[in-house]
Amino acid sequence: MPIDDAQFKLAMSHFASGVTVVTTQFDAKPFGMTVASFASLSLHPPLVLVCIEKNIKTHEALVATHRFAVNILSREQSEISTRFASKMEDKFNGIAFTSGAALGMPLIDNALTTLECSVTSQLAGGDHSIFVGEVVAITTRDGTPLVYYRSGYHSLSS
Repeated sequence: MPIDDAQFKLAMSHFASGVTVVTTQFDAKPFGMTVASFASLSLHPPLVLVCIEKNIKTHEALVATHRFAVNILSREQSEISTRFASKMEDKFNGIAFTSGAALGMPLIDNALTTLECSVTSQLAGGDHSIFVGEVVAITTRDGTPLVYYRSGYHSLSS
């Protein structure tokens, strides 16, 4: 018996996750999307993975460039997450970002952490592709992460 879409979404909403925006650049244009499916994969070499929906422009750009950045958002950046989760055409309009020194990827200002990555493999994952990236540059700062749980944004309290 197949799993109902709504039931699956509800079940997955019970898993709290950090919020990231995955960015790339192709033909001098930045692309990005909010991604909850992000994980550390290996320490030696330093690898991460992201899962990107196949039918969006960011996927096409990532396939073409073979590199991306992961921007781990702070609790003050829920509006950025919402913007990059939308279907709007120019998601970077009004968003402060710089180009990464290692790969030139768009790095969102004030993100808790940014990771610039070179794609080492791409795997099929249903309606998504799983991109494994080797981390080539890292920036971090102090702060509190933005957390997504039960279809809403939250922050950790200490």
